[in-house]
Amino acid sequence: MLQAYVNAFKIPDLRNKILFTLMIIVVYRIGTYIPTPGIDGQALSLFFTRMSGTAGGRLFGIMGMFSGGALQKATIFALGIMPYVSASIIMQLLTVVIPYLEKLGKEGEEGRRQLIQYTRYLTVGLSLIQTFFISLWLENPQAFNGMVVVPYPGWGFRLMTMLTITTGTAFIMWLGEQIDQYGIGNGMSILITAGIIESVPTALWQTYILLSPFDLARQQLSWWKFILMLFLFVGTVLGVILIIRGQRKIPVQYAKQIRGNRVYGGQSTYIPLKVNQAGVIPIIFAQSVILFPATIAGFTHNVGLQKFMANLSPGHLAYEIFYALFIIFFAYFYTAITFQPIQMAENLQKYGGFVPGIRPGKNTAEFLDYVMTRIVLSGAIFLALIAMFPSVVSSPKVLNIPFLIASFFGGTGLLIIVGVVLDTMKTIESQLVMRHYDGFIKKGRLKGRR
Repeated sequence: MLQAYVNAFKIPDLRNKILFTLMIIVVYRIGTYIPTPGIDGQALSLFFTRMSGTAGGRLFGIMGMFSGGALQKATIFALGIMPYVSASIIMQLLTVVIPYLEKLGKEGEEGRRQLIQYTRYLTVGLSLIQTFFISLWLENPQAFNGMVVVPYPGWGFRLMTMLTITTGTAFIMWLGEQIDQYGIGNGMSILITAGIIESVPTALWQTYILLSPFDLARQQLSWWKFILMLFLFVGTVLGVILIIRGQRKIPVQYAKQIRGNRVYGGQSTYIPLKVNQAGVIPIIFAQSVILFPATIAGFTHNVGLQKFMANLSPGHLAYEIFYALFIIFFAYFYTAITFQPIQMAENLQKYGGFVPGIRPGKNTAEFLDYVMTRIVLSGAIFLALIAMFPSVVSSPKVLNIPFLIASFFGGTGLLIIVGVVLDTMKTIESQLVMRHYDGFIKKGRLKGRR
């Protein structure tokens, strides 16, 4: 595997892509430490320290995970990439119901560019709305138990906050697009992963403090719990790898065709249907949807709305149920967008291919849709179980482990990290093999490699 990294840097084009991606990540991480003007950073940090361990602290912890901790620091990247994710969800939903957008989606590259442009505009609009509520929340001392976070509140501060954070979100969106164009891997996923990895050292340090291996009197985390968490961590990683790379192979036979004196076709192959066709997208989409109303409710002064949304905060049964349902829904939704059984059946029929025992055309499309519908369910349920893992483990009735530590050893963050790393390795692997170099695995092959 180490030789594969060396080989990657031997190829000028691949080396430049990797270095460019790393440079973008560095720029992104620097931006998470640039403060928004007009905010007392020390008072805000003290508030979040007091909030840690509560339901509200978990909510901000999950939101901050996707922004690399920028939200708790109220920096220019406080919203992270989540407005863009929300805008992408809305645009994909609108593409299904609005004929004009559906027509754009079928116009090839030019239509896709127009849809991306609309997504950008919608991202800016959502950012302006969210930053307005954030500014109202920041300048309200009652939201911070009497602490003054904004010394000079008013419309000047609100407009400055809206302009600063919205510009930061637009800049993150641009950084992700640059990775897509000039770097390696999916830009948005890589930036989200970089933000999640930022919390890993903190989680390790908290684990060390709670474990207190050299001071048993201060030990708050039992060794048996720590060993159990390690086993769960290894099992979660293995499970994520298996479910992300798992495939159902549909056999395909091509009929023999005689053209002149030559015989074409006759070979057997298969169609790989992925168990988790959507990857980590359902997790990211579900987080964005379920956190948006809770965020708005937390920034308003409506007591009734806040009590209602408190039941949809992390750690509550309603939150876990809706979270799991959203993950399953988006797994099917994204698969329905990316997987086209009718088109696949038409292409098979066009080139003389057929699934043994299934008639070409409509019957093949129905069979492919039938199989995909059932294998996606297993992948979606697995994603939902992994996503709910930290809340269950951190519950006082189970292991009572701090949420940050539980989310590191298993959960949404770990799922996204493993998924993005696997996709990036697959991309680098294909580049190496195309240039006749050994990939990351010499005796075997990554699932995406043929």
